[in-house]
Amino acid sequence: MHIISGRFSRISIALSLLGATLGAHAQNFPITADQKATASQVAQAGIPVADLAPNAPDSYVVKSGDTLWSISGLFLKSPWRWPELWGMNLQDIRNPHRIYPGQQLFLDKSNGRAVLRTRQASANDGPPTETIRVSPRTRSQSAGDTSIPTLASNIIEPFLAEPLIVDAVTFAGAPRIVAAQEGRVLLSRGDRAYARGVLADGTGKPLSDARGEPLDYRVFRNATPLKDPVSGAILGYEAQFVGKAELVRGESIQQVTARDGKVTSEIVPATIDIIATKEEMRTGDRLVAEPARSSQSYAPHAPATPISGQIVSVYGSAVTYAAENQVVVVNRGTKDGLENGHVMAILKDGQVLQDRTDSSRTRIKLPNERNGLLMVFRTFDQLSYALVLQITDGVKVGDRFTNPN
Repeated sequence: MHIISGRFSRISIALSLLGATLGAHAQNFPITADQKATASQVAQAGIPVADLAPNAPDSYVVKSGDTLWSISGLFLKSPWRWPELWGMNLQDIRNPHRIYPGQQLFLDKSNGRAVLRTRQASANDGPPTETIRVSPRTRSQSAGDTSIPTLASNIIEPFLAEPLIVDAVTFAGAPRIVAAQEGRVLLSRGDRAYARGVLADGTGKPLSDARGEPLDYRVFRNATPLKDPVSGAILGYEAQFVGKAELVRGESIQQVTARDGKVTSEIVPATIDIIATKEEMRTGDRLVAEPARSSQSYAPHAPATPISGQIVSVYGSAVTYAAENQVVVVNRGTKDGLENGHVMAILKDGQVLQDRTDSSRTRIKLPNERNGLLMVFRTFDQLSYALVLQITDGVKVGDRFTNPN
């Protein structure tokens, strides 16, 4: 969120989740056309007071440790509706993705509309009657980025690096660890191992340390099928992240001359060093090249079209119920119109029971009730990862989600 101070200024709130590169320059984060359109509609009017959170404060000083999501939640019933608040300063703000500790916000609720300002409103406030001249101004700050994130980085960062959803063919064809030094069975950080990219049938690509080829790899195990809760169809496979490895030498074939003078070819697997482990590795584990690090912007917003689905799994094999700040997999992806930043309402299935007030004991089903919010942060074709933002009760496999509005 970025604040421009002055007589006719307003506030902008834009939520941008930390992406794969933490500390990326916020001014590079994009603003979508839909967000600009929403902002234009409310640029002059503000938002209805009824859309404010019940206990919205009259003023607030941004503190170190705050997050943009929590600050939006202070003022709005629906934090993902930030474009409507940003629109109040549309003429001044070109990229509203920064907010800094120490900035003070004032809530003006006059005339049934809500406006956030960087100063308290006065009786002399009104529409401008003179020409406004805009002059450039400079903000001095340390080289480090002091703006606050949307969510605490430790919540989202591991899930941008660890989970992987693949199809069975891709996973089976990935390079694999084939041996360790001195016949070791388990591998940990600092160990050396050997890997191959070529399969028994001759297909696959040899691991190479040539210029331009990847040297950093993530290591995965056990591609677990993820099934649709209704149809039972396999939508993809979730690979278990076990650590990271670095390619030291590529695969090769060397010619060996035996004592009888015969020349034979020997396969020399690639050499890798284990540089990080979540759990001990072993032969058969698969290698996937580390993806290029890139800046991603997650601006929480409701889908423009109706989308509904169900939760396929809760991340973590020992976890049955997901709580706040945990990750789930949902059975909708890019093919269904789901995108990063989509906020969805979680629904809890109504209980099926007998009507004991009816002599015939008729079976009834209670209505589905809203149970919280989740936000999509990583999409695949038919599946997506989502972070549980708010929850009333535990979330389990089969629970439904739909548009939050």
